[in-house]
Amino acid sequence: MTGYCSNCGSVLPPMARFCSVCGTVVTGMPPVGYPPYTPRLVRPIYGRQFAGVCAGLARTYGWDLGLIRIVAVVTGIFVFPIPEVFYLAAWIGIPEEVPGEMPLGQVPPPPQV
Repeated sequence: MTGYCSNCGSVLPPMARFCSVCGTVVTGMPPVGYPPYTPRLVRPIYGRQFAGVCAGLARTYGWDLGLIRIVAVVTGIFVFPIPEVFYLAAWIGIPEEVPGEMPLGQVPPPPQV
């Protein structure tokens, strides 16, 4: 699958990570042989404070964990009881991370042919 540089418009080979003309980083195209990676919403085992809802949301969507926790506490104080009900529903509805499963952010190895 041939791609094009978003900066200069030159044609790129299928496995290019950088444009050979202008040096721009090529994004949006996974390497050949790799399935597209989509992060799953799970409650992580490590790095959580209470139930892992804030940590799971931050990891999945790339948000700042500290900011998510501050927003959760502030809205929990001022908009009682809506955030608490949402947190409990998320605690019940979001599955816990399975130990030994591939960590978020890693791409699986290419399939063997």
